[in-house]
Amino acid sequence: MRIAAISDVHGNVFALRAVLDAIAEDEADVVVNLGDHLSGGVAPAATADLLLRTPMVSVSGNHERQVLTMARGQMGKSDRLAHDQLDAAHREWLAGLPTTVTITEGVLAFHGSPKSDLEYLLETVTPDGVRPATVDEVTRRLAGYLDHDLLLCGHTHLQRAIRLDGGPLVVNPGSVGWPAYDDDNPFPHVVEAGSPHARYAIVDDATGRWEVDFRALDYPWNDAAALARSNGRPDVEHALLTGTNLSG
Repeated sequence: MRIAAISDVHGNVFALRAVLDAIAEDEADVVVNLGDHLSGGVAPAATADLLLRTPMVSVSGNHERQVLTMARGQMGKSDRLAHDQLDAAHREWLAGLPTTVTITEGVLAFHGSPKSDLEYLLETVTPDGVRPATVDEVTRRLAGYLDHDLLLCGHTHLQRAIRLDGGPLVVNPGSVGWPAYDDDNPFPHVVEAGSPHARYAIVDDATGRWEVDFRALDYPWNDAAALARSNGRPDVEHALLTGTNLSG
């Protein structure tokens, strides 16, 4: 089976178009979208329209939950932009998304971890910043799910994979549409891909076990950044142009 895994589009329809065009040439059996679809600084409604007309299996991320459940006054800027642009059909689609989904036997997809849409699975945040998680850390976080062959996650926007001893291959395809961000929990930190490319992954079992091929694409990031700037998001503009964080 050949899976195209995408995640963290964050309303960047320019990057999404490029990734979907590339996937059309990849001959994937299924496209799996791992959450955080619309909230960002670019074009939530246009992104929702494109996702709704593209065959794929999608899960809900933390931003979907926030847009649907939080009061607008409590939302951050990214969720507010999505809140203000989405129509009833978009909201109905978001409300119907599962938090986890089985793609085929032994393959589970989710946003952060199987237990939480906010948990970092392949990275660990410390007072000194973000580092790759150790095998022991990942194994502990996946307790109860180690009998799978392949686990697909998103949330941290970084392309990373780890194969657990006697357990699954765990893959984060990186972010389609937002290559750098900052957060305050559990400690202030920045996450940076280091370049503006749109990222995704192809995962297949042609060798008899699951293997991953990470992809990074050029796309019109100047256009995406200009729209973010017009939406009052210089932080997103900077991230889209550089793959780094404005405050970092």
